[in-house]
Amino acid sequence: MIESDNSHFINYQAREDFNKARSKASISRILNALTPEKQDLLSLEDIRNLIKPKSETYLGMKVIEIKDIIGSEGRYNDFNRTFLPKREFIRNRWENVDKAHLKSIILPPIKLYEIGGAHFVRDGNHRVSVAKLKGVMSIDAEVIRLDTEISLGAELTRSEIQKAIIQYEKKRVFEQTDLGEIIKQDDLDFTATGRFYEVLRHIQGHKYFLNENKETEIAFTAAGKSWYQNLYLPIISIVRAENILTRFPGRTEGDLYMWIIKHWDELKNRNDDNFSLQEAAVNFSSQYGKSHFQRFLNLIKKIIP
Repeated sequence: MIESDNSHFINYQAREDFNKARSKASISRILNALTPEKQDLLSLEDIRNLIKPKSETYLGMKVIEIKDIIGSEGRYNDFNRTFLPKREFIRNRWENVDKAHLKSIILPPIKLYEIGGAHFVRDGNHRVSVAKLKGVMSIDAEVIRLDTEISLGAELTRSEIQKAIIQYEKKRVFEQTDLGEIIKQDDLDFTATGRFYEVLRHIQGHKYFLNENKETEIAFTAAGKSWYQNLYLPIISIVRAENILTRFPGRTEGDLYMWIIKHWDELKNRNDDNFSLQEAAVNFSSQYGKSHFQRFLNLIKKIIP
């Protein structure tokens, strides 16, 4: 009889704990209605695609602070950033984990990926959620590190992480190349990752073009200055003259440069290479002017992520 009463109490307490967690999640969503991104549990795949770690290192068993767990491999839609449950259908599994906690049953360690000091759940999302509700500060975990030089803060949103990666790429490219002799750092910015490396590829492609039929190879800096004067600045001049940037809040001149270069390549492919850069820029301006703004907006969103 005593065992039956205890089981009844545990079942009741687990239901109440889940209801409490769901209520907290709802209140948090309301309080953060103006900044919903701050409530999102991060997707491991999403962050992995942004950072592109080059290797993995097995770290073994660690004691991890729960506040440093900011994402999940597969359950990022089921919990909010503080691992409160967002969906009713996970109740049964959540309550079963809670019942084990109430019975003082020791569960297996969770499994985590670590990237830049932040952690993402591979296995054990419900255990993290229950522990978080109970006020547990740390948890045993088997950890694999995805190696990167980029540090991730526990409070960063996806967009903030993306900005941090862009700034890291910018710093790295300017430190390790002569790009600073070609263009000032403050004059070149992007809102997507990988663009600074793409600029280097553009300069290398321009360098290859300039070196054709020449006995002495042109240096990277000389090719870069030619790229800047004959490719980058003419496009930026059109962007400024047509006041295009004002139509895209949050975008940069560098973003528009990348799009127009792609547009130019498409025109050349369709017209047997009979399009100059200036003609492509004018075509871009006229084709996607104010009267075609919405069409242009839809197209550029597909090209500039």
